[in-house]
Amino acid sequence: MASNKKKLLITESMSLRGRALFDERADIETVEFSNMISAPDFEALLQQEAPVHGVALGATRFGEPELEASKEMKVVARIGVGYDAVDVAALSRRKVPLMVAGTANSPSVAEQALFMMLTLAKRGVELHALVKTGGWSTRLGLLPFDLFSKTVLIIGFGRIGTRTAKRCLAMEMQVLVYDPYKSADEIKAAGCEKVDDLDAALPRADFVSIHCPKNPETTGMFDAARIARLKPTAYLINTARGGIVVEKALYDALVAGKLAGAGLDVFEVEPPPHGHPLFELPNVVIAPHVAGVTREALDRMGEQTARNMLSALDGEPIRQNVINQDVLA
Repeated sequence: MASNKKKLLITESMSLRGRALFDERADIETVEFSNMISAPDFEALLQQEAPVHGVALGATRFGEPELEASKEMKVVARIGVGYDAVDVAALSRRKVPLMVAGTANSPSVAEQALFMMLTLAKRGVELHALVKTGGWSTRLGLLPFDLFSKTVLIIGFGRIGTRTAKRCLAMEMQVLVYDPYKSADEIKAAGCEKVDDLDAALPRADFVSIHCPKNPETTGMFDAARIARLKPTAYLINTARGGIVVEKALYDALVAGKLAGAGLDVFEVEPPPHGHPLFELPNVVIAPHVAGVTREALDRMGEQTARNMLSALDGEPIRQNVINQDVLA
């Protein structure tokens, strides 16, 4: 006899709060999979478990082959907000909503961006090493500086960019915003200044913090020519996606003294290869793509992802968390 249950594949990184919402429903069956599963293995799992009605994804790619393998896909959800690994057009063709975790991890990413700015400004890595290696007497050659009165240029004024702006304003920084899709009135109401010409704005910035999605428009956005527009005393922070910054161009600028430093949570290839040239530079702060993965963010993202999926299965998807709004018509 056929089961009336809806089968969901959920990544092992789903938080307990999210799982609990599924467990409360007698009509839901869940199957766990590894966030590091290969594409062939994931497609095989979907075929094995078919029909599958929903998936909660970490970094796993998802597109036409996976839709075909699942047979009855009703909702694809990301435990996060980025979706560059998902073929949105393929989902739209089949009227399957792609849902993201809304604002669940945006405070965490904004804090990480500010942390990287502060770590670089206060020379956290260098001064820590100086004390440990007995270089106390040379400390005045590594003077930190203040964020106070500095200018930060925020690229992208969505959920994360707006929160980063608030934190920078609290540090009494001047905040410029580049986002072609946001109005000057909205940006001004947030206490910031809208800039329409990115290249003209770059020389004004002491810090640039990237918070835009990765897409054909933004891939390679910070190449050698654009990085060259920054002041030699400026810092570049990327907590968005690898590939928006061209790493070779960044390395060359740092080594040549044409850029003061950088903070990177994301890389062109993840994980980056052992011995990556940027690893050796003392003025670069790096992290393993965890800006949005705090303890609290995981709880919030897991819960929101579960609510997203259940809302879609119940026929009333949470509209503001649907990326491909065309499927709602």
